[in-house]
Amino acid sequence: MGLFGLDRPAKRHDDLELLTTVYDNEQLAVLRSILDDGGIPYMTKERGSGSSVKIIMGFSMYGTDIFVKREQLDEARALLEATAASDNDEQDQT
Repeated sequence: MGLFGLDRPAKRHDDLELLTTVYDNEQLAVLRSILDDGGIPYMTKERGSGSSVKIIMGFSMYGTDIFVKREQLDEARALLEATAASDNDEQDQT
């Protein structure tokens, strides 16, 4: 159990599901790019007091939750897995 429940996902809308949590701006930018390219709408929400910390420090140790519509969750996961597999293949070839 984390400090004051800050390790739990942020509150979400009923029709959204948590896709993943990222902890730095680079991860967030990559994930946004993948979802944008795939045409999948998403919502980001900082955990705990993360938005205030992110403004001051440039990152949040609590993380940023990425939510997608429930009906697009499998598609979004497949996109992330395909991208990760592609990245691994490229690294193996070098």
